[in-house]
Amino acid sequence: MPDAGGVAGSVNPEANRRPLKSRGNALIQAVARSAVRRGWTPNGISVASVVFALLGGLCLLVNPLGWGAILCAVGIQLRLLCNVVDGLVAIEGGKKTSTGVLYNEVPDRVADTVLLVAAGYAVGAPALGWAAATAAVFTAYVRLLGGSLGQVQRFTGPLAKQHRMALLTGACLLTPLFGTTGLLQLAVIIITVGGFYTGFVRLKAVAAQL
Repeated sequence: MPDAGGVAGSVNPEANRRPLKSRGNALIQAVARSAVRRGWTPNGISVASVVFALLGGLCLLVNPLGWGAILCAVGIQLRLLCNVVDGLVAIEGGKKTSTGVLYNEVPDRVADTVLLVAAGYAVGAPALGWAAATAAVFTAYVRLLGGSLGQVQRFTGPLAKQHRMALLTGACLLTPLFGTTGLLQLAVIIITVGGFYTGFVRLKAVAAQL
């Protein structure tokens, strides 16, 4: 998520930051200020988001019907927290680096892939997990493609990253209550279909502006 910088070009970099209400949350801002005082770097925080995604995905694979699903939900939220804090530390904290845009994008794609593929394997449908991950990468690719063409990057849904992760989090939290992976599988299906639809909606908008 472009919190640590945008695509170079004529577009104001601020226009290429994902619009997040959580960025104005007092608690999250306090975490970001603490990170700045402790000398944490935005790039390091971005990498930490992948670690949380890996741990969450592993827990889901080990125990998809119980504590593993709950811990996966926690891992997703910690991943998202990192995604917000890295931008606050980079921009508001004055620690933006020349490689920030790379650390801003690449870890996000890895984290998305890890979590969605893990969900696919957890429900016994690996191909579905890979399809969901492909859809997630596709939406991000179209967003960045528009940015590379000098357009403002589009973060519109219906299944942008925050929507995908919210759906996956909810499914992980509810799965132990139902004692079946059916709800989790449904969530991955929705993420796959909705992700590709979102990508094509963005692509259509990019084409219309050319």
